[in-house]
Amino acid sequence: MDLSELERDNTGRCRLNSPVPSVCCKEPCVLGVDEAGRGPVLGPMVYAICYCPLSRLADLEALKVADSKTLSESERDRLFAKMEEDGDFVGWALDVLSPNLISTSMLGRVKYNLNSLSHDTATGLVQYALDQGVKVAQVFVDTVGPPETYQERLQQRFPGVEVTVKAKADALYPVVARDQAVKNWKFVEKLQDLDTDYGSGYPSDPKTKAWLREHVDPVFGFPQFVRFSWRTAQSILEKEAEDVTWEDSQTGDQEGLKRIKSYFSKGPRARLPHRYFQERGLESATIL
Repeated sequence: MDLSELERDNTGRCRLNSPVPSVCCKEPCVLGVDEAGRGPVLGPMVYAICYCPLSRLADLEALKVADSKTLSESERDRLFAKMEEDGDFVGWALDVLSPNLISTSMLGRVKYNLNSLSHDTATGLVQYALDQGVKVAQVFVDTVGPPETYQERLQQRFPGVEVTVKAKADALYPVVARDQAVKNWKFVEKLQDLDTDYGSGYPSDPKTKAWLREHVDPVFGFPQFVRFSWRTAQSILEKEAEDVTWEDSQTGDQEGLKRIKSYFSKGPRARLPHRYFQERGLESATIL
């Protein structure tokens, strides 16, 4: 799998894909959606689709791809290479969501939680396959949240497709992509004596916690490899990093909480700036 595009810029979202097999534009296809890396505090989350004609599904199943977590990394790579050889009837696409994208989405002024990000990414990949001309007839999706609600949402979005949402084993494509992305991660920060033994990357792993404590900067925080919105990372920041005091231009009671009667009182009243300017502490310039 060529990750050169991700290596050039791993700060946002990166989409990678195979060529679309011509047979997939002619025959009804089955498409599966799955993710890898939802829980770790380190590294990206990867969503992937894999599709093939319904008439060739038995050929794909003959590869005997087990739950990817039960396979070693070398076994996953070997199976992925075999599936790549079957490119005349198997296609795939994936989105790599960087730790920076995940955390800034979750902590932004307008919250964008992980479930919403996951739903939208999965939906976008299915739509991508349709836009490429793939004759998608059936879609199988690993659930995020209540499967009934998720299935109803997808069925409304894709009324001409039979959608099934349920919990199932991890798929091969997103796990292989995440394996390679983590192993070949290019740090945008110039870190000296970087230890790349992260452990599993999960918050409960003592080795991962030790790596986080070792690589937190007291002023700038963590490298972008870290999902700083995770509670584990926030706790280490609170203990190891310097406190930041934000100057607040508002004094006294919060503006905007006056009684409604005040808007109907006689006499002139001061016009408040829009909330956009209040939240950012912006004031009108009096001297240029």
